[in-house]
Amino acid sequence: MNQDDLAVKVFKALGHPVRFKIMKFLCDGPKCVCKLNEKFEYSQANLSQHLRILKDAGLVKSEKVGLEMHYGLYSNDVKNIIEDVGKYVLNYINGIKETESL
Repeated sequence: MNQDDLAVKVFKALGHPVRFKIMKFLCDGPKCVCKLNEKFEYSQANLSQHLRILKDAGLVKSEKVGLEMHYGLYSNDVKNIIEDVGKYVLNYINGIKETESL
């Protein structure tokens, strides 16, 4: 897989509303899968599929802690992507509002 293919895989993974919400939730730090299940009321199987896609895209990593599986962002670079998208969207919305008020 080349660099462009992996970049597309990252965008596809982030392009799903559930996965984007999971990523935002993980920006606060690693969480056990039980906390993810509490926050996102999806079946265990559904949540596992989303986490696998995020992991395959290199966005999250997992670690077994005792009997629990914990998921966290792969690196702070991933957190920066999520935060930068939020900033971009806010600036974009504010720009549209300014344009509409003219």
